[in-house]
Amino acid sequence: MISEHFLQGRRRSQLSDQEKLAIEEMLSPPVTIPRRTTIIRRGEEVSRSTFLISGFMCRYIDDRNGFRQFLSLQTPGDFVDLHGYPLQRLDHEITTLSECRVAYAPHHKITAVLERFPHLGRMLWFATVVDAALHREWIFRLGRLDAAGRVAHFLCETCTRLAAVGCVTDGAFDWPLIQQDLAEATGLTSVHVNRVLRQLRQSGWLDVSGRRIAILDFERLAALGEFSDDYLYLGDTPQTP
Repeated sequence: MISEHFLQGRRRSQLSDQEKLAIEEMLSPPVTIPRRTTIIRRGEEVSRSTFLISGFMCRYIDDRNGFRQFLSLQTPGDFVDLHGYPLQRLDHEITTLSECRVAYAPHHKITAVLERFPHLGRMLWFATVVDAALHREWIFRLGRLDAAGRVAHFLCETCTRLAAVGCVTDGAFDWPLIQQDLAEATGLTSVHVNRVLRQLRQSGWLDVSGRRIAILDFERLAALGEFSDDYLYLGDTPQTP
């Protein structure tokens, strides 16, 4: 199924077979987008929403000098821009960080699904408010945590989200972000991020090998980042990264 990761670990079990089929029929055939490709520009009108099947994307805004601020990291199972359905345009940009497989949901098909399946409509709404909860947690992370805490929190969050959709093995997961990406997600410089990652590796809490990261001591990393997964609203099954 194209949409097998949608709400996986987050109330997917509450969807009926008919509702799952409706999501499948709402989505276009999958397409592959190369890494580092901007798919939506700020201010563009949108007539479809993007469902991320595999890979990583991000939302971001550039300042007047061209410096980028990450607003979110999108992982498999996310509707990357479902909020574009009621808004009809986006106030930020969306780009791929890795090669991605996506499917599109034309907005007229979303309307038809909402009219036919009110419960599924509430589940789509649930997905958007979880997305808002992630934004609130990012504000907390940037505003109240120190450099090591920000990086630790971001890594714990990413690992937990990927674990929910079966993309973590023995604490390890794919990691297409470069240090500059991590800096833009945590409000730090690349030099500072490099220093923090070195400290975490030397502490034995983290291992970085190529394009994969392994969290070796999740509890200590979570304590450092003041991370709790309550804002992720996981619910179908217990998730252990």
